Amino acid sequence: MKKLALSTLSLALLGAAGAAQAQSSVTLYGVIDTSITYVHGNDGKANNAWQMGSGNLQGARWGLKGTEDLGGGLKAIFQLENGFNSANGALGQGSRMFGRQAFVGVQSDTYGTLTLGRQYDPLVDLVQPVTADNYFGSLFATPGDVDNNDNSLRVNNTVKYTSPVFAGFQFEALYGFSGIAGSPGTGQTWAAAAAYNNGPVGIGAGYFHASNSAPLSAAGVRTGWGGSSDAIFDGPDNSLFMNNGYATAKSIGIAQVGAQYVFGPFTFGLGYSNAQYKSDSASAFGSTEKYNTGRGFVTYQATSALLLGLGYIYTKSSGDSNAKYHQVSLGADYSLSKRTDVYLAGAYQHASGTQAGGGDAQASIGSYGIGGTKSQEMVALGLRHKF
Repeated sequence: MKKLALSTLSLALLGAAGAAQAQSSVTLYGVIDTSITYVHGNDGKANNAWQMGSGNLQGARWGLKGTEDLGGGLKAIFQLENGFNSANGALGQGSRMFGRQAFVGVQSDTYGTLTLGRQYDPLVDLVQPVTADNYFGSLFATPGDVDNNDNSLRVNNTVKYTSPVFAGFQFEALYGFSGIAGSPGTGQTWAAAAAYNNGPVGIGAGYFHASNSAPLSAAGVRTGWGGSSDAIFDGPDNSLFMNNGYATAKSIGIAQVGAQYVFGPFTFGLGYSNAQYKSDSASAFGSTEKYNTGRGFVTYQATSALLLGLGYIYTKSSGDSNAKYHQVSLGADYSLSKRTDVYLAGAYQHASGTQAGGGDAQASIGSYGIGGTKSQEMVALGLRHKF
């Protein structure tokens, strides 16, 4: 009788454990994207460079994400995501352990999702998916990533709300606390975006604002960029090419809109962004710097395994500088399986006019942070594996 009772109890406990396990989950995932990359025009002398590249289509990463059923239609969720350079193993995002994402939250199918931590801004979530960057990554992104189209930044100390999808519409809003006593508005970040997806049509639009809380030098000029938002300046330290000369801005405002339409094996897309680096008396530059960017792309699903892409981007700067950037990109991505693909992608960019400090404008493809000449070509042959 005792044996029967113990056996019954054991089975009951195992059943309870199984039920609890069924209601909770933790997933390990990742992406490794590594390439052999050729760059022409990266040292001011138009010399060539062959190098190993990382994260062309997607940034290399590994992470953990999980859910727990709380009952009543609610779930607890979390995500921890590490970024690294797959060519040399170095940590990314300023050597943070979980620099790509680190958040916890609650999710409701009826009321939406509320998350707290280090997160992507709403433009990355809802506008970037209808741009060429979503298909072919950095080689199809805005010159210098001046508008964060290539996701150079994340935001710390944030509260983010994501609505459910209503008839194809979705909305997101984010606020990043500065954490500065007595100055709640200094260093804060806020953003909002909306998207509509229905059948072949996809549309996204949003606005991002970040203020600078960097300390002042003895001369009364900001020492660089600080605040709840990461820096968006991808060039070498102390360089002035693209937007690097505007790290002392009072604030950065970015408006983006994008749309795509799927027609059979083709996807057509158009987009526009306006990025403003606003100056004040503590900035090292005089006039607000503006970058207006127009873009278009087309992809063609040639076979079930082969995706081809073509993109064009035009960026015009004004205010403190006066530069123009033209970029053409080509790409081919071939799937070896559901999780592994090989790709060949390239871009050519030409810059004219002047940049910060009055020097000649330098071409800089995507968020690679490579500059030096008026023209730049880059080609990457890579392998990507997802797990």
